[in-house]
Amino acid sequence: MSVFPSASLRSSVVSRLRAAGCVFAEDEARILLSAAASPADLAAMVRSRADGRPLEHVVGWAEFAGLRIAVDPGVFVPRRRSEFLAATATALTGPGAVVLDLCCGSGALGAAVAASAAHPVELYAADIDPGAVRCARRNLAGGSARVFEGDLFDAVPADLRGRVDVLIANVPYVPTGDLGLLPPEARLHEARPALDGGADGLDVLRRVVAEAPRWLAPGGSLLFETSERQAPTALAVTRAAGLAAVESWQEDLDATVVTATLG
Repeated sequence: MSVFPSASLRSSVVSRLRAAGCVFAEDEARILLSAAASPADLAAMVRSRADGRPLEHVVGWAEFAGLRIAVDPGVFVPRRRSEFLAATATALTGPGAVVLDLCCGSGALGAAVAASAAHPVELYAADIDPGAVRCARRNLAGGSARVFEGDLFDAVPADLRGRVDVLIANVPYVPTGDLGLLPPEARLHEARPALDGGADGLDVLRRVVAEAPRWLAPGGSLLFETSERQAPTALAVTRAAGLAAVESWQEDLDATVVTATLG
């Protein structure tokens, strides 16, 4: 597409997106116009977005923590609120820190930590979804990161036990009964295992917390995102496992992160 699309074309795209219910139609039009390779490509993208596909799946990438993260159809789209989780984890990384990103999805969190840390980190990531793993390998290519496919800790090398300094686990935490309340972009176009956290939304978290003390280095921390409503139970779960847990909240992103440290 032209670097400077005509005002009429931009207006037409904005109008089409607004009619489809896109709240940020002007911002989305800008992204679609910049991503399309031809008028036919633009028309197909606008039609796909108007039909309800997530913008990130339409263009093939998401903006996250200043990075462009590849996101294929069906893969969980990194949320902007998770930038707080990435920043909190980054602040705990020292020289040569071993970082493990479980439930890594597209690898956005690991990529953000590796890009922002003051020192190089030893990065590992894992996800149970093959599509997510493919994305993560693309997003983490070019460095020394290793990405594995499998169920939580079963996926990663056993020699990481007792060595992990920063364990990021952005586990699914939507209660099963609330899945129907999610926006259609998530409900219809993202893999259910990336969203469904079980009856109270904490089933996967409990599994991670139960194993985390065996994998963390002394003084290492498990970090995860949760909702304000779930935070008291999440804190109790981590403390019952022998971890010293604190809750942090970032107002601008409305993001809640729990940091649980092994003494």
